[in-house]
Amino acid sequence: MARSPSLQITSHLWQTLLAELGRRTEGHHESGAFLLGHVDGKQRRVAQVVYYDDLDPNAYESGVVIMHAPSFGKLWELCRTCKLSVVADVHVHPEEAFQSFSDRDNPMIAQRGHFAVIVPDFACAPVRLETLGFFEYQGGHRWRDLSGKRITRFLKIGR
Repeated sequence: MARSPSLQITSHLWQTLLAELGRRTEGHHESGAFLLGHVDGKQRRVAQVVYYDDLDPNAYESGVVIMHAPSFGKLWELCRTCKLSVVADVHVHPEEAFQSFSDRDNPMIAQRGHFAVIVPDFACAPVRLETLGFFEYQGGHRWRDLSGKRITRFLKIGR
């Protein structure tokens, strides 16, 4: 039986990520991060987080996330230096964690198997897993929605 795709992250790193995303919204704009780690077939393990505004200080100027081209050069350099890959991206929405037209049409990493996570309510605690948007990129601007009650089959938060 083929293994389902999964994103694995430690509880500590997950909680730190959510708290930091919430803080960086300043209560009124989106925030986000790239999750760096290792890829083993369909399994992706998060080892490090890099926040969008650390790569691009102007990423949140418009209120929604817009990453400018030079920030990706910094991202790829960090990946090379740390010997990591971008395994997912995550950003927050002010209310529900739906995938907007912009999210669907402009994947942060347009590579098949890449995960995109959307956190509702500016990442205000408590964040329940079943409220997350969790999507796997299929290529050609197509996404597989892994959100809802079945999310724990794909998003593994643990030790």
